Amino acid sequence: MFDSAGRPENRAEVQNSVSTIAIGFARVLRGSGLSIPVSRVMLFVEALRLSGIDKRSSVYWSGRVTLLQDPEEILIYNHAFAVFWEGQRSKGIEVVMPPITVTLATDDPSQESIDNDAETNSPGPKVAVRFSRIETLKAKDFSDCSSGELRELHQLIGNLKFSSSRRASLRKRDAKKNNKKLNVSKSVRKAFETDGEPVYLKYSRKDTRPRRLVLLLDVSGSMEPYARALIRLAHAAVVGRADVEAFTVGTRLTRITRELASRDPDAALRSAADSVRDWSGGTRLGATLTEFNNEWGIRGYARGALLVILSDGWDRGSPDVLRTQMERLQRVTHRLIWVNPLKYTPGYAPLAQGMAAALPYTDEFIEGHSFDSLERLTEIIAS
Repeated sequence: MFDSAGRPENRAEVQNSVSTIAIGFARVLRGSGLSIPVSRVMLFVEALRLSGIDKRSSVYWSGRVTLLQDPEEILIYNHAFAVFWEGQRSKGIEVVMPPITVTLATDDPSQESIDNDAETNSPGPKVAVRFSRIETLKAKDFSDCSSGELRELHQLIGNLKFSSSRRASLRKRDAKKNNKKLNVSKSVRKAFETDGEPVYLKYSRKDTRPRRLVLLLDVSGSMEPYARALIRLAHAAVVGRADVEAFTVGTRLTRITRELASRDPDAALRSAADSVRDWSGGTRLGATLTEFNNEWGIRGYARGALLVILSDGWDRGSPDVLRTQMERLQRVTHRLIWVNPLKYTPGYAPLAQGMAAALPYTDEFIEGHSFDSLERLTEIIAS
């Protein structure tokens, strides 16, 4: 199955039948005298799907790590691997294994498809694999989703809970005696009710309030596959908790907090889209952050806030401008979080000049390509 260079001979065919090939290789190992339980075969299948089958070394080590239980089995494994994967001639390996029946079940009855006759009549081992369609959808890249899948994900995003860390307030609230501070003024006023005798002492403690959350959403052309899901996230934040501000950044800065205040998500998203004039346009992150800092951020919304920038970091402007504005923001915010949908890509490095300029001034740099990654963002906001 591998050529002389260590690559699969027919990559498309092999990729489409990972489970079948893994089960076949397990049969070869069993025919060689090794005991390979079904659970290890399933681990091997998962390892192949994660590591890929483009390289001989990936396939070899995926099998060796998941299928073997004893170092003494390595020689037999090497010989079986050469026979099965590299097409070398067998030396005494006889494979006598009944077929393994694999049934796939889903949490959605309408999607479930099991061949009951094959399951009943097959003399070999039976493996039932169950998967959750919703869990699979949650991990799926927004850019790979169909319109129907995006509608489902938008509903899930609308159910996200945006709790927040809290900050100290100048106000005080009543408290019991336990390690709290005596409130002298209230105690004196209460004493007037008992002829000046301080019978009832009052205690208080400093109050807290939710820390402000500020969202800056990149709506440029490069963010088009993710922008609507992120706008839906901003709507869930605005209607789900107090003290949230939302802006879009592209070629201009647009405040959309008021547009997102409607409880109707469709109406809110339509209103926000109508107010954003630079949707799917260019990107001038440095210039728009300069406007945000000067008009809204430094002396107001950003001070002591959790500030989240949702952008892929592509910027047509000068990286020095973006670097300067990120440094200004970091000085006044409580935490500065950058959410980049491209970060999950294997081998990703922040090489875009905007992302490279901004990264030293971020407290958190996380993915933002799927529902799971946005759920992780809500956990970071609440921590």
